[in-house]
Amino acid sequence: MHIHVTGRGPALVLIHGWALHGGIFAPLVERLSPRFQLHVVDLPGHGFSRDDSTPLRLPYLVNAIAAATPPAVWCGWSLGGLVALHAAATLPQVRGLAMLAATPRFVRDDSWPDAVERSVFEQFGHDLEQDYRGTLERFLALDVMGSQHARSELRALRDALVERGEPAPRALHEGLSLLERGDLRGALPTLRKPGLWIGGQRDRLVPARAMHTAAALAPADLHVAHTIDGGGHAPFLGHADHVADLLRTFVDRCS
Repeated sequence: MHIHVTGRGPALVLIHGWALHGGIFAPLVERLSPRFQLHVVDLPGHGFSRDDSTPLRLPYLVNAIAAATPPAVWCGWSLGGLVALHAAATLPQVRGLAMLAATPRFVRDDSWPDAVERSVFEQFGHDLEQDYRGTLERFLALDVMGSQHARSELRALRDALVERGEPAPRALHEGLSLLERGDLRGALPTLRKPGLWIGGQRDRLVPARAMHTAAALAPADLHVAHTIDGGGHAPFLGHADHVADLLRTFVDRCS
């Protein structure tokens, strides 16, 4: 698995979302690398890890990343949030958990209303077989829908998508399955590690209210949630300074 290391200081692991790669974190890397040692992951089947056949299943991913990184705060965006949360719940070397537009469950049900319908992921899975590139384009558009900086964020996502080659179809299907079936709510009540939850006010995939609901399931003295005004599903693109400031303060506290 490709993990790019840059910067000096306390360690911070960055894990990207579905269909993209670690390069999407460039705005955060620019702002955080002077203070922290960043370990920027390309998940299997994505970016420079495109030929890595490690299954996109949480135990495999967490163990592979942990074996290649020092004790650190783990930060996951969207799908990457499930990886980071599982690591925080199972590995002592995770010093803190930062969730960017990510919750322990992405699918709506009666007890978890602030999420998307299961049919959304099912439809993306079906569409991948019919129109691979068109499906990825529609997903990127959904990422930025409603964002205050939607146009510039969509351009950044499109550029990133092809910058390191297209993701492997196998990994895309496995990632969708993880998003559809993953449910880590049970890990939160006993998660005795600091947690930072950052959501976008206009996020259509992971509503900001869900971020606050998830944070409230964890110990109140350790977890805090913030909403980025005008932010969409990728708030670290359009509001990079704000997100970097929150992460900077949080990693300092964990260290």
